[in-house]
Amino acid sequence: MAASGERAEISVRKRRVGSKRTEPDSAVSGGEDGKHSSSDAEKEKPLLSLQPGTYWLTRIVLLRSVAFIYFVAFSVAYNQNKQLIGEHGLMPCKSYLRSVKRYVGGKIGMAAMAYTPSVLWFFDWSDMDANLDGIALLGMALSGFVLVMGMANMVIMLTLWVLYHSLVNVGQLWYSFGWESQLLETGFLAIFLCPVWTLSQVPHRCPPSLICIWTFRWLIVRIMLGAGLIKIRGDKCWRDLTCMDYHYETQPVPNPMSYYIHRSPWWFHRFETLSNHFVELIVPFFTFLGRRMCMVNGAIQILFQVVLIVSGNLSFLNWLTIVPSLACFDDASLGFLFRSGAGAKEAVLEIQSEDLAGRTPAPTKGMLIRRVVNISLGILIGCLSIPVVTNLLSSRQVMNTSFDPLRIVNTYGAFGSITKERTEVIFQGTLSPDPKDPEALWEEYQFMCKPGDVYRRPCLLSPYHYRLDWLMWFAAFQTYEQSEWVIHIAGRLLSNDSTVLSLLDHNPFHGRDSPRWVRGEHFRYKFSQPGSASAAQGKWWLRKRIGAYFPPVNLEGLRGYFQSRNWPHPHLQRNRK
Repeated sequence: MAASGERAEISVRKRRVGSKRTEPDSAVSGGEDGKHSSSDAEKEKPLLSLQPGTYWLTRIVLLRSVAFIYFVAFSVAYNQNKQLIGEHGLMPCKSYLRSVKRYVGGKIGMAAMAYTPSVLWFFDWSDMDANLDGIALLGMALSGFVLVMGMANMVIMLTLWVLYHSLVNVGQLWYSFGWESQLLETGFLAIFLCPVWTLSQVPHRCPPSLICIWTFRWLIVRIMLGAGLIKIRGDKCWRDLTCMDYHYETQPVPNPMSYYIHRSPWWFHRFETLSNHFVELIVPFFTFLGRRMCMVNGAIQILFQVVLIVSGNLSFLNWLTIVPSLACFDDASLGFLFRSGAGAKEAVLEIQSEDLAGRTPAPTKGMLIRRVVNISLGILIGCLSIPVVTNLLSSRQVMNTSFDPLRIVNTYGAFGSITKERTEVIFQGTLSPDPKDPEALWEEYQFMCKPGDVYRRPCLLSPYHYRLDWLMWFAAFQTYEQSEWVIHIAGRLLSNDSTVLSLLDHNPFHGRDSPRWVRGEHFRYKFSQPGSASAAQGKWWLRKRIGAYFPPVNLEGLRGYFQSRNWPHPHLQRNRK
C-alpha cells in the first residue's frame, strides 16, 4: 500500500510540473506492475518539439496581428477624425446622423441602428469631437493591450469590432476604402478565437477552433481570388502583361522604392504581372491541398504582401492581408517565433504531451456550448458567402462590396483598372486682389504625402494612412463637380482654417494674412529618370500643367455655393473661433 501511495504521489507531481516530470523509481513496483509503469513512462515522456495539428500559438499570432492593425486604424482615427468628420470637419458625422434620423422617421430606434450601426447614436452630440476621440483612444488602449500581452477574450475583441464599426459607418467618403470592410470582417472572426472571459495566452479550457481557423483561410482565398479575377476581367493591360509598366508611377501614394522599381527592365515588369496572376488566381487553391501546401500558400501570400509594402504606400491594406494568411500555419510551424523553456510554447508542449498520453480532460458544459457556437459560426460564414461566391463567378463582378449590413462577409478586389498617366490637383493661393493679374504671385499648398513639390522625396508611410491624400488621388481624375468637397477645402483655405490646415504639410500663408483667392491647378506628373540632369538637380518628379481644375474663388463668391449645400460659411466659422 505504501508503494502504491508513493506511485500515486509521483504521478500527481508529474502532472503539475508538465515537461519537467520526473520518472518514478523502478524499485517502487515490480513484476507486472513494473511493466505497466515502464509503459506509462514511455507514454508520458515530455515532447521536445511541437507537433502539427494544433493552433494555440497560431491564435496568439493572429490576435497580436489583428490588434496591431486595430491600433494603427484607431491611431489614424484619433489624428484625423476631428478634421474629417468632427464638429468642424469637412463632412461632420453629426450632420450625417441627423440626416439618417430624418430619413428613418425622426427617431433613434432600430431603423436608425439598422441603417447606420454606431454607438454614437447613444452619445451626447453636444461635443462630437470628444466622442470621436473617446472611441479612438479606447480602441487604441484595448488593441495595445492585446498587442503587448498576446491574449484577449471575446469581450475585448467584440468591443474593438463595435468601436471600429461605429466609426466606419459614420465616416462617409473618408471611410469608403475596401480595407475598412476587410478589417471589420477580420476583426469579427477574431472574436471567436478567444474565450468569453478568460485572459490567458493558452486557456486550457478553450482550444482554438479548427472552424475558426478555416474561416480565416477562407477569407484569404476570397481576398486573393477577388483581386485576381477583377484584374483579368478589367483592364486590358493585365492580360497583355503591361500594367506594371505604369503601376508604380500612378499608384495613389508612391514611396521612394516606387521611383526605382518603376525603371526596372520591361521583362521584369512582365514577370511581375505573371507572378501577380499566379499568386492571386492559382496559389489560393493550395489551401485545400493538405497541410504542407496550405503552408506554401500562406508563405507565398505573406511574401507577396511584403513586396507590395516595400513598393508602395497602400495604407494598412497589405499588413491586414497578411493576417488571414497566418492561419495557414499551425503550432509546429510557428514555434520558432516563441521563446523555448517557458511561457506559451512550454504550455502548448504540455498540452500536446497530455493529449498523446490520452489524458485529454473531459469536455465541460461550457466547452460543449462553445462547439455549438463554432459550428454556428461556420454555418453563418457559409450562408453569407453565397452572394460573395456568386459575385466572384459573375462576369459583372464588383469589388469591395458588402452584402450584409454588418460587413461580416464581403467581396474584395484592387486595381481592376490601372491609370496610365498620373495627374494631381495642386491648391494655390494668392494675396493679390486680382486673380487675373499676370503679376499675381500664386503660392502652393503641400499635402502630407501626395506628390506636389517636384523636389520632395516620396514619403515612406505604410501602414499609416492619410485619408485626404488618398481622396485627392481620386479627385485628380474626376472633376470638381464630382468631388465637391474639393471646393469645401478651398473655402477653408481662404479663411486659414486651422482644422483643415492640420491635414496639410505646408501652408504658404502661415503667420500671414489669409489668401484672397484660391484656385486648383491640374498637372501631369512623371518620375524623373534616375541619373538624368533633372534627378541631379534633386527632382523626383517632372510635371506639366494640363489646365485649371477649378477657377479662382474667394470667400464672398463661395457664399451662395456653401449655402446651397448647407455648409457653414468659412468666414462665419472663423469669426466663431
